[in-house]
Formats: sequence, C-alpha cells, structure tokens
Amino acid sequence: MTQLNEESMSTATPPATTNRPGWTPRDLALVAVFAALVAASAFVPGISIGGVGVPITIQTLAIVLTGLVLGGRRAFAAVLLYVVLGLAGLPIFSQGRAGLGVLAGPSAGYIVAFPLVAALAGFFASKILQRGLKPRALWFFVAALGSSVLLTHTLGPLGIMLNAKTSLGQAFVADLAFYPGDVLKNIVAAILAVTLHRAFPDILLRRAQRTIATDAGADA
Repeated sequence: MTQLNEESMSTATPPATTNRPGWTPRDLALVAVFAALVAASAFVPGISIGGVGVPITIQTLAIVLTGLVLGGRRAFAAVLLYVVLGLAGLPIFSQGRAGLGVLAGPSAGYIVAFPLVAALAGFFASKILQRGLKPRALWFFVAALGSSVLLTHTLGPLGIMLNAKTSLGQAFVADLAFYPGDVLKNIVAAILAVTLHRAFPDILLRRAQRTIATDAGADA
C-alpha cells in the first residue's frame, strides 16, 4: 500500500501554471528607447488651437508608433514610464510642462490616455502580425485610429470638461479639431511601423510567438 502511494505521488502531474514570457534585457532596452522617443516628441513645438489650452503635438504619433512596434505590454510600460517621469518633475510634457499640476489642466485626459492608447494599439498590432493580415499598413492604420478614437477622443474631452469647466458637449466639439491631425499622424505611424517591422521582423512577432508557445505548453 505504501509502495502504491509512493508511485502515485511520483507520477502525479503538477498543476499547470500559465507564465507569460519574462522581460529580457532587449525588452527593457526597447521600453527605455521608446519612452525617450515619446519624450523627445514633446519638444517639437505644438500648435495651439481654440481656447481650451490643448496644443496639437506629434506626441500622439510617437505613442501609437510605440504601440504598433512594441506590442501591448511593452508599449504600455514605455509610455507609462514617460508619464510617470513627467509627473515626477521632468519637463518632458508638451511646452516643457512637468509635475502633478498638469493633471489639473485641460490636457489631463489626454495624458491619462497616452499609455492606454499605446497598449490598445499594441494589442491590435500583435493580432495583425499573428494573423498575417495584408495590406499591413492599412490594418496598422485602423488599429491606431481605432485606439485613438476609443481612448484619446474619449478621455481627452472628459479632461477638458472637468478642468476647463465646460459642458461635455462643448468639450467634444473642441476635441473635433484634433481629428484631422490624428488621421494624418496615424497614417504616418502605420507607414513607419511597417518599415520598422520589415527592417526588424522579430521585434514584435517573435515575442508574440513566444507567448503563444508558452500558453500552449501550459495547456499541454
């Protein structure tokens, strides 16, 4: 009886655990590089429009590009790092702003949306690459624009409403001025992302494949 129990224990299958691929030094380097890219994009002078105090900048281009190139998790980490450093006091927001005070301004909703947009665009990009959808630039554009509409142009107007003391309708009307520029920036981001994926085909696809392989191993 004792021998039977020992044999049963020795052949028992341990409970399956699902582990996502760990962060490699390469992943951390890419997060740092793209966080720096987003910060650098803030130094390009913006264009002030309307009376809400939110300038048009190329930051949203850098943010969706980060998502399309890095994928959801790494893009979220990169843009969140940028936001945290800016809130901590580094003058890396548009117009050289820094500190927690920006969350009391009309741009607050857009800043909160930054890492979420990067994560969502990155999630879509991963799916596009896994499925091999063609033409890739078109699908990347759809992913970038969809992420912007769902998050940037939702949280942004809410920030305007709360901090600029406008009605919700007025805030959404003010936000409409950003749509033409966002369409152009998303087109450019999609083209750049395709170029980078062609030059470095394993920058995102290999990580997505590792994730699928890990999940398959856990299921087995």
